[in-house]
Amino acid sequence: MTMNRSWVLDSYPEGPARADNFRLVENPVPEPGPGQILVRTLWLSMDPYMRGRISPAKNYTAGVRPGETMHGGGVGEVIASNHPGWQVGELVESMNLGWQEYAVIAPDQGGTAAANRVLPDAPPQAALSWLGMPGLTAYIGLFEIGRPKPGDTVVVSAASGAVGQIAGQIAKLMGARVVAVASSDDKLDYCRSIGFDAGINYRTAPDLGAAVAYACPEGVDFFFDNTGGPIHDAVLANLANFARVAIVGRIAVIDKPASEDIGLRSSARLVVTRATVQGLVVFDWWHRRDEAFARLLKWHQQGHLQFREDVLEGIETAPEAFLRMMSGRNHGKQLVRL
Repeated sequence: MTMNRSWVLDSYPEGPARADNFRLVENPVPEPGPGQILVRTLWLSMDPYMRGRISPAKNYTAGVRPGETMHGGGVGEVIASNHPGWQVGELVESMNLGWQEYAVIAPDQGGTAAANRVLPDAPPQAALSWLGMPGLTAYIGLFEIGRPKPGDTVVVSAASGAVGQIAGQIAKLMGARVVAVASSDDKLDYCRSIGFDAGINYRTAPDLGAAVAYACPEGVDFFFDNTGGPIHDAVLANLANFARVAIVGRIAVIDKPASEDIGLRSSARLVVTRATVQGLVVFDWWHRRDEAFARLLKWHQQGHLQFREDVLEGIETAPEAFLRMMSGRNHGKQLVRL
C-alpha cells in the first residue's frame, strides 16, 4: 500500500516557529469520495500568512490545530477523479493541498480557491508565484490601492520576495520610480536588475527613517508594505501628501503578541498628508484572477516581468523551507519540489 507522508502541527510556536513545532507522519493514501479528486503533490508554496494559521489567536480564517496537517497551497497532478469536471492527468493549483504528498480535494467546496487549472503557457510552479496568489496580490495592490501615476515614488518592503518583486515591476510598468527595501545587498542588487531604481538595506542602514528620506526626497506616494515593524514606521514618517499605503504583510512582527505590534503613532502624519491606509487580503479579490493573470502572462511573454525562485527538494524539507522563508534567508519565492 502506498503511504502518504504529511507534516502535522505538533505544537503552537511561542515566538518564532521552530522545526520541532512540526512532525512528519505516515498514513495510507486517502480515497476520493463523490465529487472529489485525488491529487499527487508536485510543488508546495511557502508563504508568510502560514505563520498566522499556526497561532491560537483569532485570524481572518480558521487556523491549524495541533495534530492537524499543515495548511498550504500547491500544485499537483490529478491521479483519480470522482468529479465530472476533472480528468486524470490534469494539473491543479489549490490552497487546500497542505504539506503532504497526496491530498483529496473537493473542487466544488471552498469557492474558486479550492481547485484551479494550471495555465499551460508557463511552468506549473508559476501558479504559486507570479501567476498565482502573489501575482494577484501585487496586481490588486498596485491597481486598486496604490494607483501610482507616472513619476510617483513607490516603496516596496520585502522587495525581493514573492510579492515584492512583482509589485515593483508592475509599478515600473505604470511609470513610477520604485525603491526597494530588503535585508541584504545581494537582494537589492537583484531588485535593481529587474528595474527598481534605488534600494535600502534595512539591516545596515544606521537610521532607517533618514535612509527612506534620502531615497525618496519628494516623499513616498505609495507604500506597498509587506513587513510592518520598523520599516513601516520609517516609511509612514516620510509619506507625501495624499499618499496611499497598502498593508499586505506583517512578517516583521508576526511572531510577536498583538500588544507589541504598536508601531509609529502616525495619526498626526496621516492628517497632515491626508494619506489613505488600507489592508489587503487577496481572497477578497479572487474574482479578479482571470484579468490579473492575463496581463501578468502578457507582461512575462513580452519580457517585462522576471521572477526568481528558491527551491528545496522533497517533502522532508517543508519545515526547513518555511523557516527559511520566515527568517528572510530565501532568495525569491520559496518553493518545495516533491
